Amino acid sequence: MIRVAVNGYGTIGKRVADAVLKQPDMRLVGITKMTPNFESIEAMRRGIKIYTSKENMSLFRSKGVEIHGEVEELFRDADVIVDATPNGVGAKYKQLYQSLGKKAVFQGGEKADVAQVSFSALCNFNEALGKDTARVVSCNTTGILRVICTSMHIGEIEKVRGTIVRRAADLKEVKKGPINSIVADPASVPSHHAVDVKTVLKGLDIVTAAVVAPTNLMHLHTLFVTMKEPPSKDKLMEEFANTSRIVLIRDISSTAELFEAARDYGRPRADMPEVMVFADSISVNSKEITFMYAVHQESIVVPENIDAIRALNGVNSSMEITNQTLGILKGVFP
Repeated sequence: MIRVAVNGYGTIGKRVADAVLKQPDMRLVGITKMTPNFESIEAMRRGIKIYTSKENMSLFRSKGVEIHGEVEELFRDADVIVDATPNGVGAKYKQLYQSLGKKAVFQGGEKADVAQVSFSALCNFNEALGKDTARVVSCNTTGILRVICTSMHIGEIEKVRGTIVRRAADLKEVKKGPINSIVADPASVPSHHAVDVKTVLKGLDIVTAAVVAPTNLMHLHTLFVTMKEPPSKDKLMEEFANTSRIVLIRDISSTAELFEAARDYGRPRADMPEVMVFADSISVNSKEITFMYAVHQESIVVPENIDAIRALNGVNSSMEITNQTLGILKGVFP
């Protein structure tokens, strides 16, 4: 049984904690929280052990939130720590994890050098086997890597060009994001997404541009993939349909409809951890493939975190059991 601690219980951390609870070979030993807000109360209600800093203990208890100990006590009881703290904070915890001799999974908000390997389950699972640290790449990079590594099954890729329309903020981040603007993110090219992809697919010729739009539901990508030889559209669609964590979307053309469809489907929090490729967008012109897909920023990296936990612990396969326990789809949706 792999004992897992989740450091940080926000947008990603609470979803990873929920996913750990569903794994037959893992045990959630606890989570850390620095603010006694509604997420802390819900974690306590569900019987999840909460740890915080020594300075914050009295504040939590004054709010009626039960605390089981200090942060370091939690880390000592774990085999693997999933760091889901805000961007840049994980790197500050790294030394503590190492001093305790603990394996650690970091998130894409950290720089690539925080870990021994940048991780995408479909692309380089074996590279992380037995390592001490892995960094699950960002939500946008995870989406790009899934579709690129799947596209590689139909032929050799010459280059990739893409445009990323980013959501401005997560649903609860009321103080973030543009109100009446589309913001170049950045105005220079390439955006950091292409750089991040290369931490996994090191030799890939890829350039991306990104903008931030006034929405909080999902990201939307358009990729232009040039193959070495003329590809088959039918084969690409077959690969997408037969690859777990990718679904083909029909009769839906907006992120708002996708979000509503996820709620109707009964997904907790309307999560869609799959890459959602708009089937009608897939086209082939000579050697170039074009397609659009949506990325749900709050949940897409959750299965990757579970797979990374297993990989660090030397488990040779993970995706099948993760997909099954989390109800991850493939094929056509809805």
